[in-house]
Amino acid sequence: MHEMSLAEGVLQLIEDAAREQHFARVTMVCLEIGALSSVERESLAFCFDAVTRSSIAEGACLEILEVPGSGWCLPCGRAVAMAELYDACPHCGGYQVQVTGGTEMRVKELEVE
Repeated sequence: MHEMSLAEGVLQLIEDAAREQHFARVTMVCLEIGALSSVERESLAFCFDAVTRSSIAEGACLEILEVPGSGWCLPCGRAVAMAELYDACPHCGGYQVQVTGGTEMRVKELEVE
């Protein structure tokens, strides 16, 4: 389950930011997760709750925003929406679509005290 290591990484980012910016508690964490990132959101939320126990982020609300998938179709030269990796182009039906967005995961916002 790679969601556990992702949750641990998010906690590490939070703790690093707390040391640099001198805050004592995190009340909300907002993540952006790409639709094509292969991250199971429910598993990540469960893991986040587990890894933040007894930490600066214990009890913090986790908000997850989905970033839609997008790509560039090489044969027809169009930007296309993608729901799944390796989807065909909705315009020409070709499979030479290069992913341009939706694979990322980032901490977008923290609410702190």
